[in-house]
Amino acid sequence: MQSRITEAGFGADIGMEKFFNIKCRASGLVPNAVVLVATVRALKMHGGGPSVTAGVPLKKEYTEENIQLVADGCCNLQKQIQIAQLFGVPVIVALNVFKTDTRAEIDLVCELARRAGAFDAVPCYHWSVGGKGSVELARAVRDAASKGSRFRFLYDVQLPIVEKIRTIAQTVYGAKDIELSPEAQSKIDRYTQQGFGNLPICMAKTHLSLSHQPDKKGVPRDFILPISDVRASIGAGFIYPLVGTMSTMPGLPTRPCFYDIDLDTETEQVKGLF
Repeated sequence: MQSRITEAGFGADIGMEKFFNIKCRASGLVPNAVVLVATVRALKMHGGGPSVTAGVPLKKEYTEENIQLVADGCCNLQKQIQIAQLFGVPVIVALNVFKTDTRAEIDLVCELARRAGAFDAVPCYHWSVGGKGSVELARAVRDAASKGSRFRFLYDVQLPIVEKIRTIAQTVYGAKDIELSPEAQSKIDRYTQQGFGNLPICMAKTHLSLSHQPDKKGVPRDFILPISDVRASIGAGFIYPLVGTMSTMPGLPTRPCFYDIDLDTETEQVKGLF
């Protein structure tokens, strides 16, 4: 049996939603299963853990057992599972285990994931032991894929642009409604008049939260999703709304970081990554 695996990235609300609603629609691909990757650390952050800064040592909340933070943060994992289920595809949660995770934390995440409707939830140890640490995950994916999916799109592309945006905002992100800026509304009117109203939607939104505010963790509720602008990539075949202050190109330094990265040939250690 021939298999294809795609890394869709940035959670079920971002990468998976786009892959399903845009790429699968254009290509005719029908997914058999979703692998949703989670970590205890990330769930602790969604449970109210302290902020994390790149290059700065983690706070003790992330390196010591904290069952309450994990339990509180699993609401985000449960929401991600529910998003995948909107498309009728079985979900396997792959818990990427790190050395500071405790058995109680691991068991809790897997239990809550299964309760939320995941086909299975599997602790994965590839971080520490390589490929053999994910054999159980591979078996779970095989079993889920063999069950068959009832894949469906989230929206009909013939719906008006505004309704497609609203469907994603409310059904996937959990927003109460959307708010269009005058510029966004003007662009939507123009694209509709030009005959591009039947294109799928590629939302440009932060990956750090289900909402438009990166610091809002867990499962934000009753928020209004602001659409500041709407642009069109006609050749690529989609309309892309800009959510809040989201930019479409990350700011890059004038001096690339790779200049400072090297390999110590004696110790075989990579230098300059952090």
